[in-house]
Amino acid sequence: MNELRDFFQHQFGAAPTHFVQAPGRVELLGNHTDYNQGLVMALAVDKHITLAVAPRNDGVVEIRDMAFPEVARFRVDQIEKDPAIPWANYPKGLLLQLQQRGVKFGGFNAAIRSTIPLGAGLSSSAAFLVSTALAVRKLYPYSLTDAGAGAPPPPEANSALPPLDYMQKMLLAKACQAAENQFVGVNCGLLDHISSLFGQAWQVILIDCLHLTVNWSPLHGDIAVVVCHSGVKHALVGGEYNDRRAHCESAAKTLGVPSLRFATPEMLEANQAKLAPRDLGCARHIVGENQRVTEGSQLLAADKLVEFGRLLLVSHESSRHNFLNSCPELDLLVELAKTHAGCLGARLTGGGFGGATLNLVRRDQAEDFRAKMAAGYEQKTGRKLQSWICQVVNGAA
Repeated sequence: MNELRDFFQHQFGAAPTHFVQAPGRVELLGNHTDYNQGLVMALAVDKHITLAVAPRNDGVVEIRDMAFPEVARFRVDQIEKDPAIPWANYPKGLLLQLQQRGVKFGGFNAAIRSTIPLGAGLSSSAAFLVSTALAVRKLYPYSLTDAGAGAPPPPEANSALPPLDYMQKMLLAKACQAAENQFVGVNCGLLDHISSLFGQAWQVILIDCLHLTVNWSPLHGDIAVVVCHSGVKHALVGGEYNDRRAHCESAAKTLGVPSLRFATPEMLEANQAKLAPRDLGCARHIVGENQRVTEGSQLLAADKLVEFGRLLLVSHESSRHNFLNSCPELDLLVELAKTHAGCLGARLTGGGFGGATLNLVRRDQAEDFRAKMAAGYEQKTGRKLQSWICQVVNGAA
């Protein structure tokens, strides 16, 4: 925090008035199910985006990122894309969504520090959107309703804003999703934004994307969450993500159901001849993932971690052969993980097409696992492997 405070002071000539922080996430199980109104299990992890902010009175927003030389500068009444600064599309899209909901705000200065590895698929985009929404709330207090802006939240005795309740978190998640869909151009679901807002320390987040409900289940056992970054940059704006969503929607239309949440394995087998091959593959993955989340939540509740880990491996094979959102580097990481005695399960996490794998590893063997994964990956690819033992943390604040 001190480093970010000093950066803000140096860039803007004054101290920030507020700090906000939002975590990234790893998807534990339930790959690409969110926009199919399905089931997901996720973890908020200790890789964050932190914003230092202060208001200004000229209607200008100026954003500086510690990792990039570009400066995003625009007026709140003239928010447009700038191809030279693509990362600024996230806060711009969020500000537009707030305006469309009737939220009134002025200009501000913001400095950004991220510990979320770029391109790893840990959802830096959602953390950026969530932290922007909370920063604006700190500077220009607002609340949301289903119809738009509500009355500003009354400050508590210490002049701080009250914490977000369940409804406010869900409405903010929807605003963040809309920003990504409509301005950034990624037709994503709600998983990442909900995970960043609803995370709880050492709890698995259980999300029902049809009914928009969130529950939590303890992550029992002496288990480490290890993320291994393939080094293949995961970039969803390129079109693969939107392509998979289109196949899912096409399959649901052919099956005559509102979404693949309502499809069953029997339905898929009975309609194989009607479904285009890619539609069928995507549908098999989504239907299977929903079943795996249901089974996995029961296994976690029963503390059957070995059996749960096997579901992760099955999930990855489905991504690899049905959904086609893996890549050779991710497949190699999963194969290497399977050879380590301390690893209970491994799979790609997030959108895929590069990025990282999630590995559940016995805690006393986690460092040995990381070392052997690094050695094996470098031997096979000639590239260094980055990996992290992630702590499961609370959501944005």
